[in-house]
Amino acid sequence: METVDDPTILNDHDVILQVHLSTTCGSDLHLLGGYVPTMRAGDVLGHEFMGEVVAVGSAVRERHVGERVVVCSFIACGRCWYCKRGLTSLCDNGNPNPGLTETMWGSPIGGCFAYSHALGGFAGSHAEYVRVPYADQGAFPVPDGVSDTAALFASDAAPTGWTGADMAGIEPGDTVAVWGAGGVGQMAARAAMLLGAEQVIVIDSLPERLRQVREHIGAESLDSTTENVLVELKERTGGRGPDVCIEAVGMEAHGSGAQYLYDQVKQQLRLQTDRPTALREAVYACRKGGSLFTLGVFGGLVDKFPLGALMNKGLTVRGAQQHGHRYIPMILDRIAAGEISTEHLATHVLPLDQGPHGYEMFKNKEDGCVRAVFRPGS
Repeated sequence: METVDDPTILNDHDVILQVHLSTTCGSDLHLLGGYVPTMRAGDVLGHEFMGEVVAVGSAVRERHVGERVVVCSFIACGRCWYCKRGLTSLCDNGNPNPGLTETMWGSPIGGCFAYSHALGGFAGSHAEYVRVPYADQGAFPVPDGVSDTAALFASDAAPTGWTGADMAGIEPGDTVAVWGAGGVGQMAARAAMLLGAEQVIVIDSLPERLRQVREHIGAESLDSTTENVLVELKERTGGRGPDVCIEAVGMEAHGSGAQYLYDQVKQQLRLQTDRPTALREAVYACRKGGSLFTLGVFGGLVDKFPLGALMNKGLTVRGAQQHGHRYIPMILDRIAAGEISTEHLATHVLPLDQGPHGYEMFKNKEDGCVRAVFRPGS
């Protein structure tokens, strides 16, 4: 922890937010682990947050001082070709440093709070104050009756999960399997249920997270440490496999066996950037002609990807960062109506000066930590 300068308005469309709550996210661990090389010393972490508007730029029309808002983790202008089509994480103007991602991926994507200088170098929300660009587009008023803690996860976890479930093409009556029972996986499972899936199965290795899936989400759980995931999914789907598979784990997926060790060694030696353990399993598990969505964060290159299985089984594959601007207002309304539960994800609420301890618990899954939430000023 260190003291930094308070942010100031740099653009007429900015607001300054006094942060009420800011939470850890699994994708932060990729930054801390050195898997995203475009971090710099002194960068402020945190991209999932909510708080109160304390200053507004001269061109801001929708937000007002004193308003309680939740902010989308991705930064979008609302006016470019991609934003007008609801693909806001692909905004042409949200990332002021597009050259890095254009080199890595062929095209630049939008900006994101505190997600390295490849995604704009924006200061994050693990602080007392944060600057919010394009605030009329990305800051959303929290309905009365929705607590700060419930609203917090409408910033990233819930809209990321909804992005995956919606864009995966779930149809009424489908069976959906979700790899990962963290915040994003749980929210993807709940979104799948609300979109009409008949059966939703969430796969993880941590019993406390699987218990949350059953108690707060209402989905089925599958413990990967005690069950053969591929066999069990076939058993539960009449021998076909899930209609839709959503991978919500990302580049540091855990596993077992020789292939997992191979991935570990190659990643640590930087011979590949990502461990696609869960993604490979999802390809093999998905029914013929099914749909696969990569929702966990991947940065670059993977090895031994089962492209033959994907092609010959006729799978439809999609992926995205969250397009939260199109989902967050609806998610807040559903939270207010009791259709989406999020508060249970905040298993540990700490003062901001205990941030290092919160990240240690979160990374090592200590004391049943699903999310460590920081409260600046407490």
